Amino acid sequence: MKRIRASIGALVVALALVALGAAADKPEWGLIEKTPGMFDGFTLFAPNGYTTVYLINADGKVVHTWGNGLKPGISVYLLEDGRLLRAIHRDDNTVFGKPPFGGGRVQILGWDGKVEWDYRMSDDLRYQHHDIRPMPNGNVLLLVWEFKTEDEAIAAGRDPFLLSQGKLFPETIVEVKPTGPTSGDIVWEWKLWDHLIQDHDGSKANYGVVSEHPERLDVNYILSPGADWNHSNGIDYNAELDQIVISMRSMDEIYVIDHSTTTEEARGHTGGKQGKGGDFLYRWGNPRAYERGAAEDQRLFKQHNPHWIAPGLPGAGNILVFNNGNDRPGGNHSSVDEIVPPVSADGRYEELRDERANGPAEPLWSYKSDPTEDFYSHFISGAQRLPNGNTLICSGAQSMFFEVTPKKKVVWRYRAAFGRPDAPKSSGGMLEDGAQPPDAGATAMRGIGVFRAVRYSKDYPGLAGKGL
Repeated sequence: MKRIRASIGALVVALALVALGAAADKPEWGLIEKTPGMFDGFTLFAPNGYTTVYLINADGKVVHTWGNGLKPGISVYLLEDGRLLRAIHRDDNTVFGKPPFGGGRVQILGWDGKVEWDYRMSDDLRYQHHDIRPMPNGNVLLLVWEFKTEDEAIAAGRDPFLLSQGKLFPETIVEVKPTGPTSGDIVWEWKLWDHLIQDHDGSKANYGVVSEHPERLDVNYILSPGADWNHSNGIDYNAELDQIVISMRSMDEIYVIDHSTTTEEARGHTGGKQGKGGDFLYRWGNPRAYERGAAEDQRLFKQHNPHWIAPGLPGAGNILVFNNGNDRPGGNHSSVDEIVPPVSADGRYEELRDERANGPAEPLWSYKSDPTEDFYSHFISGAQRLPNGNTLICSGAQSMFFEVTPKKKVVWRYRAAFGRPDAPKSSGGMLEDGAQPPDAGATAMRGIGVFRAVRYSKDYPGLAGKGL
């Protein structure tokens, strides 16, 4: 009996040593793990602060790059015709404070890297930032800041004590039609400034009871006192519904807007397929922002990348969002949440009644790590539903991309290295030989973040004939 126990004990020790050895051998950068359950394809991303956009295969090998010496600003897409759409970072706009996540410029590059469209939206009144979105008609949606003076803000009912910088940058959505190498026509526009409510100053036209107007934003609900009071960071377009969803990080909410309106209708509260003009059709994540909930009702915490799951994919029509989890009850941790919005086939959302908050009360599906604190990206980041039902997650702060099954098993993991001197080229981690980020040193050893990663299938039209 003692011999049996001794043998079992030796086996346990041996297995533990094998496990520790395997863990020690697992790379920290480049391709970390890959199993047969992953969705094979190519992953596109643009490291923050770098001038190159990368396309890697399932083994973490770089198969194509685009670069023209300009930093990302910070969104990038591979179009179905094989061209690259990217926002560019311009740091010469002093009015809007040279934001590190800024843009101000949008380009389309050919597969060979040649610039085919170079459009600028950066002046004293407007500044493109964060995200852009290609549309089926060839136009591009831009997130744009609009400059408002202190006097304009007070005239809109803003409490003067909430103007720490003496100005505001409310959100605008602009649809641009490319018309030439450097030109574009603005064919549609929506301004948040036209859809405000407030209960601070009864002399203003937008004075009212905030809880009775969830279709508008309370101009005095702030979690960020600076000029960038909304901090919108993601946009998506649903062609079937002709609707737009945007994320406002500082509000802890996502908002759905009717795109079927004219620009004139988008300024008001009637018109469009849903008859509501430019008012919110739906909002979700933080009912405190419209005085229909308490702290325990909040579901989003500094989220990014809200988007509809595309037709033909598992969960089609649901909204997927990266929930960063800053200051989340129970401790900081991130999650990827899939929600089922209360919408009919014709795009009409359930009306709010009796002081209720918008549903759903909980996500349909959610990914968290175990323990939860092992997965936490406090900024940037995104997620994507894949054709096999898996979900690709970009934990942006760590430059980590990983794929999980519906049962939340990790089947692929990759971490971009950004020129780490100790990342072997064979791992796929060395992206630029000897390259260092702007603040070289400790930051270079950690990686500098990725706004979002997008997986394209091997049969994606934009990759046809590329010999990958």
